[in-house]
Parts: sequence; C-alpha cells; structure tokens
Amino acid sequence: MPTPQSVALYTLGCKLNFSETSAIGRQFEEKGFAKVPFEAGADLYVINTCSVTDHADRKCRKVVQQALKHNPDAFVAIVGCYAQLKPQEIATIPGVSAVLGASEKFMLVDILADFKKPAPGQPGAVHASPISEATEFVAAHSFGDRTRTFMKVQDGCDYSCSFCTIPLARGGSRSGSVASVVARAEELAATGVQEIVLTGVNLGDFGLQGPERERLEDFTQLVQALDDVAGIRRFRISSCEPNLLTDGVLETVAASARFMPHFHIPLQSGSDKILGLMRRRYRRALYASRVARIKELMPHACIGVDVIVGFPGETDADFLDTYNFLNELPISYLHVFPYSERPDTLAPTLPGRVPDRVRHERTTQLRSLSEKKKRFFYEQHLGLETEVLFEDDVTDGRMEGFTPNYIRVAVKYDPLLVGERKTLRLTAVNPQGLMEAEEVGIFA
Repeated sequence: MPTPQSVALYTLGCKLNFSETSAIGRQFEEKGFAKVPFEAGADLYVINTCSVTDHADRKCRKVVQQALKHNPDAFVAIVGCYAQLKPQEIATIPGVSAVLGASEKFMLVDILADFKKPAPGQPGAVHASPISEATEFVAAHSFGDRTRTFMKVQDGCDYSCSFCTIPLARGGSRSGSVASVVARAEELAATGVQEIVLTGVNLGDFGLQGPERERLEDFTQLVQALDDVAGIRRFRISSCEPNLLTDGVLETVAASARFMPHFHIPLQSGSDKILGLMRRRYRRALYASRVARIKELMPHACIGVDVIVGFPGETDADFLDTYNFLNELPISYLHVFPYSERPDTLAPTLPGRVPDRVRHERTTQLRSLSEKKKRFFYEQHLGLETEVLFEDDVTDGRMEGFTPNYIRVAVKYDPLLVGERKTLRLTAVNPQGLMEAEEVGIFA
C-alpha cells in the first residue's frame, strides 16, 4: 500500500493496552508519520482492542465506523486481545484493512508496506499467529499523554481462571529483566516523568524470562531495585494478585519514599465456594490477611478491589458472603463488574446461571457500598497536609490531582499547576465525591 503520512490511534481496555498503544504510536512517529487526533481524518487508524470489557465486537465496529467517517479512504488496522481471539471475525467488519495478533502488533509499522486495502466487500488481511508463539516480551510505556506514565513490565498469564480469556489472547507469563526495567525508568526520569505506574497482566508473576520462560527474578526484587531510581518521585503498583503480594513487596513499599501506599488487589468474590469455581489461587482468609498486613504497615494506604458478581452458581447467600466480607474489610473503593460470558472459557458451562436482572441488582448494591467506602476513606484524611500531583485534565474550570494514597483532589484550574506537586490541606469532600483542599506551601 502507499505509505500513509498520518496515523491516529484508539485504545479500548486497560492501562496495559494504553501503554502499548502509546508505544506503537512512537514507532510510527520514529518512521516519520504524523500522529494526529482521531477526528483529524488520518491516513491510517490503529485500534487496540480488548476482550475483557463487554461487547468487544460492537465497540470495535463502532470505532471503525467513526474512523471511516473522518476518512472513508483510511487504512484501518486492528490489534490487541480481541484481534488475537477473533481475527477472522474482525476481518469481515466493513472497513477493516488488516488484523494483527499478539505476536504481530508491534511489527505493524515495519510490514505496513506489504498490505493492500481490500476490495469492497472483501475481508481484511489477517496476520495472527497461534498464541503459543507469543513468547517474546515487548516493553512498552505511555508517554506524553498523561502526567502519569504507565510502564509495562510483564505480559501474559499462566493462570487458568474459569472466566478469563487473557491467557488465550496474550499467551503465557513473561517479563523483561530487573535491569532492563530499571534502565527504562531511568530514561523516563531523564525526560521529567514524575510518576510511573507498573502494569502487566499478572504483575506479581514478574520474573519469567527468555524463550524458555525461566524464573530468573521476582517481583519483590523489581520493587526493591526501582526504589533506588532517584529521578522518579512516585511509583505505583497497578494491580497484584493477593497470593503474589508478598511481605517483601509490602515491607519495601512501606519503607519507601517513592512507592506510593496504594494497592489494587483483585478479589472477584468473597465466597470461598465461588472462588473455587472461578479457579482462583487463594481463598478469602488469605485475602483478608493481605489487607490486614497492608494496614498494619501503612495505616493510610488506599486499597482498591476488583469484584465480579453474578458468576454461575452464585446464590443470594454467596453474594451476601461477598457483601459482608467487603463491608468488614478496611478497603477504600471497589471496581465492580457483572459477570459476562466469554467464549472458550469454562465458566459458561457451569450450572446455576444468574439472571441478568440479578447481576445488575448485585452490581448496583456493591457500587453503592464502594461509594460509602470511598467517602469514609476520604473523610478519615480531613485536615491532613499532603502532597498532590496535578493532572492535565480540566473540566468546568476545575483540575484534579492525586495524593500519594490516591485521594482525588479538585481545585480551581491554574495552568501553572499542570504536572506540578503542591502541599495542600484536605478540607472537605464535595458533592461530586472529590476532596477539596487549600494551599499551605510547595514541596522543594
């Protein structure tokens, strides 16, 4: 195909996808492409898809349609988890020119010249190897898009949770080395980045390296090494399975001036019966012990929780177990997802399908609990003087930033505050659920 001059990118899904989209965008810029806004009518659109969120097919189709509205002659390439799982299906979406799988997505910029736009009514080209061939770890990080940088340090998963397609979409667990991650962090520090969020599919499983995926290092060693990267003000751990959140990691974070007291720990269910059906590698007692250890070491730590409701076999009593378990834990907020059937997983074959109406009701109840937990957590910090790092998002004359323990603070917009840190006193929780604050000085 003729070499395009401009590229626009769109991301569906998680922070890991966001970091990879940003990395792909930089590849194109290095080849001389102009990266332009989605609505600018780019010559090439790259859409990074997700298989975890609901209605992956519908969302992919909609983004393709919108891209073609901006430029009907654009070349549209689809990458990401959904592209690996359903490449032939995606190739038949009108307007899709090419579909690239997990092993090929970072090769797009190099093989683009080999592609031709399909004739009207014909499917796009498919370049998707079997997921067993996705054995190489490809580093990625976001840059220039937000105050925080999301840095991918691990990919894939060796777990076999009964509801999850990620191992089918991303392959087995694999990582770079501690030294390579530290080197990337140092490079980012030299550009002025202040906060790095460590991302991965199963982040706590960091350490499997090389073609044979040998366990050469572990996540505790990575955290300890990054703690010595002086140029970065803040590190955050995006999400970590409770059985992999070791005392070594927690003790390093607790003693660190750079790792923030903020943890996101997937639970999925507070019922041991449902955890078994989900094929999770822990039970609620272990989860509770991890939360208790965090609070022992870091009383002001923020703890977020992922929960799935309406899983097959979840009775009213099982859901009540989950609700009461979460209600009693000193956690800070919940990410609640109604169970959604995924092809090629075990869960849809299990008995006891929960009606959609019940799934919605349970989701609503837990989201209400989340709001109560979050407000209580915020109110515990009223009067505290703390550092806030401000984002570059502005809405209705207000801008927002985060404290070390992830309290979202809203203040009047000041262009000089974007990307800056200030010491503020937390004063009130506003009707929108954000923390209000007043100035008390600036950190040196």
